Amino acid sequence: MRHGGQILADQLRLQGVERVFSVPGESFLAALDGLCDSGIDNIVCRQEGGAAMMAEATAKLTGRPGVVFVTRGPGATNASAGLHVAMQDSTPMVCFVGQIARAHRDREAFQEVDYRALFGGLVKWVAEVDATERLPEYVARAFSVAQSGRPGPVVLALPEDMLSDEAATLDRPPLTLPVQAVPDLDPLIATLAEAERPLVVAGGPGWSQAAADDLRTWAERHGLPVAVTFRRQDHIDNTSPAYVGDLNVGPNPKLMQRLGRADVILALGTRLGDIATGGFETIDPALDAPKVIHVHADPGEINRIWSAHVAVVARAADVIAALAARDDALPGWHGQQAEARADYEAWTMPKETPGAVKLEQVIAHLDATLPEDAILTNGAGNYAAFLHRYYRWRRHGTQLAPTSGSMGYGFPAAIAASIARPGATVVCLAGDGCFQMTLNEASTAMQHGAAPIVVVANNGRYGTIRMHQERHYPGRVSGTDLVNPDFAALARAYGGQGWVVQTQAEFAPALDAARACGTLAVIELLLDPDMLSTGASLSDMERGA
Repeated sequence: MRHGGQILADQLRLQGVERVFSVPGESFLAALDGLCDSGIDNIVCRQEGGAAMMAEATAKLTGRPGVVFVTRGPGATNASAGLHVAMQDSTPMVCFVGQIARAHRDREAFQEVDYRALFGGLVKWVAEVDATERLPEYVARAFSVAQSGRPGPVVLALPEDMLSDEAATLDRPPLTLPVQAVPDLDPLIATLAEAERPLVVAGGPGWSQAAADDLRTWAERHGLPVAVTFRRQDHIDNTSPAYVGDLNVGPNPKLMQRLGRADVILALGTRLGDIATGGFETIDPALDAPKVIHVHADPGEINRIWSAHVAVVARAADVIAALAARDDALPGWHGQQAEARADYEAWTMPKETPGAVKLEQVIAHLDATLPEDAILTNGAGNYAAFLHRYYRWRRHGTQLAPTSGSMGYGFPAAIAASIARPGATVVCLAGDGCFQMTLNEASTAMQHGAAPIVVVANNGRYGTIRMHQERHYPGRVSGTDLVNPDFAALARAYGGQGWVVQTQAEFAPALDAARACGTLAVIELLLDPDMLSTGASLSDMERGA
C-alpha cells in the first residue's frame, strides 16, 4: 500500500524524470511527501509562471517532458503563461495541479476550478484523476500524449484526498513511444528536382545536433538556401553558406521576397504559420503557388493550413538524416544559395543606434566572444530583434526563446539552463519590462546554484508597444513609459553581482567580470531613450522617416 503521492513520485521516476519545478501548495502535500525520498530534484520557484517556463525550457534542452507542480486556483492560472509557451512552441510538458477534495466539487469550494474547461483549448490534453489506483495509468498516458505527434503540454488535476488515499496498484513500465518510419522520399526529390526557385524552411521541435549537421551537409551539397522559422535559429549552423536567415516578426525584406517568389518550399518540421509567412500574406494558403513539401511528425498538422503537394508524416530529424545519406542527382542551386547568403550577410551589418551604449555592438561582442556552446535566452520585446538579427547560433540546443512571444520567459529559461548544464555559459538578454515580469526568480537561482548572466536593455519603456503606438497614434504616448529600479543593485540584494554600463567601453569588462564571478550576474545597459529598434529610432518615427 502506498499513498497517492508516493505512487505518483514512483511513476515519475520510472518515466525518467530527474527534476521537477514547483511552487508548493497545501493541495498537493502528499505529492511533496512522495518527492521527498524519490531522488527527483524539486526546484522551488517563486511564482508558478516562472516555474512553468523553467519546466518548458528544460524540456527544450533535454528533449524529455518538463514537469511542473502547482497548486489549485491561482497557482494553476499563474502557470498558464508557461503552458501557453509550451503549446505554441510544441514542447513536451506535464503540469500537475492540486485540486479540491472530491466530495466538495460543484460547491465553489475554496480555489475550486474546472480544469477541463480552463485548459481545454490551451493544452493537448487535460484530465482529473479520481481514483488513486489509476495514477500509473494517467501518468503514463500524460507522458505519452505530451511526446507523441506534435509534442505539447498536458495537465493532470490531482484532488488532494485522492493523493492522500492509499492503494495497492502496479507501476507502469517506462514508455515505448511510436516513431514513424521515414516513407519513400522519391516524390519529395522529384518535386524538388523540378524547382527553379526552391527554399528550405526548417522549424518545429525534435531537432538535435545531428539533425542540424545533416541539414547543413545536405543543403550545402545541393546549393539549397535554408531559412529557419521564428526563434529556431539553432536548427542549423548560422555560419553555413546554406543559411540565409530567419522568418521572424521583423524579417529581412529580401528573404521575404525570396519566400514569396519560391516555387517549391520544403517545410521541415514547421507548421509554416503566420509569423513565418508574413501573416499569410507573403505566401497565401488560399493560392496554388508555391508547391509545399510538408514534413511533419503529426498528420493533423499536414493539410491543416497548406495543401501539401507532397506530404511526409515523419520526424523532420529522421527525414533530413535520410536525405543526407542519399546521393540524388539534383540540379543544384548554388548561385541562388550564394545570392541569398549575401543578402543575409548584408542584413546583419549593424545599423548604428543612438546613445553611448549601442545594443548592436553589445550583440556583436557576444557573438565574437562567447563559446559556441553558450546558451542564449530571451523573452519578448524590440531588444530581442537585435539578438536575432546580429547573433549567429552555431550549435543546436543553444537558443531558448518563446515562439509564443511571451514576455518574462528569458530569465526563468536561463535559470533552468544553468541548472541543467552546470558550468555552461548562459546569457539572458532581457528588456527592462521583460525582466521585471519574472525577476523574483533570482531567489530561485541563488537557492539552487544557478549562475546565468542577465543583460538588461534598459530604455525606460515597453519599446515594442511604443513603436506600434508611434505608427498608429503618433505623438500620443499612453501606458508605455516605465520607472525602473537599479537592476545591478537589485542583483546584489539577491546575493548576486551587478554592473551598470553607461558607455560602450564599459560593456566588455563587465561581461568578463560577470563570466568570472560564478553566481547570478546582472549587467544593466543604460540605453538612450531614443533607441527603439534595429531599423529606426524614436526620433526617426516622429519625423516619419
